[in-house]
Amino acid sequence: MGTSNALLCAAESSQLVVIDVQVRLTAAMPPEAREQVIRNTGILLQAARLLELPVIATEQYPKGLGVTEAALTQHFPDNLDVVCKTCFASSGAAGFNAALDAHQGRHQAILTGMEAHVCVLQSAMELLGRGYQVFVVEDAVSSRNEAHRQNAMARLRQAGAIVTNTESVLFEWLRDASHPHFKAVTALIK
Repeated sequence: MGTSNALLCAAESSQLVVIDVQVRLTAAMPPEAREQVIRNTGILLQAARLLELPVIATEQYPKGLGVTEAALTQHFPDNLDVVCKTCFASSGAAGFNAALDAHQGRHQAILTGMEAHVCVLQSAMELLGRGYQVFVVEDAVSSRNEAHRQNAMARLRQAGAIVTNTESVLFEWLRDASHPHFKAVTALIK
């Protein structure tokens, strides 16, 4: 769809990665942050479905932290296998790298989730090390402590991740108001 800028998300190059947005973990987040992460991750999941982008979801120790929030799983692609893990970096989980690498040519990982300073940060750092271009959606990640989230965003920027926001990702995926899904995607943010 036209020329590409390496610093922008591109629908044809993106994979959406939802990290550990689980019921017991979200309950520990400040209420406003919890609602924002669930709302914005849901918007990104719906847009990914419309644009046919691959989605990967992880759950950190689901026996203890519960399953992914139902408000998000309702937007998961059919037959999505959630990657269960105990390691903090998603890439250490069995099946994560295979799921990521299954989509040849998709070298951009768009990250949302919890907690920003632990699992999101470690996953982003590992993905950067593997040569992926990492975009962390700042208004779709949270930590129990806001100072920890801010520190994670600073560290991610220093490491070369692109820190962005939900609306920027959507409009970068679309690139043009003439996109066939423009109205459907922009309706998600009204």
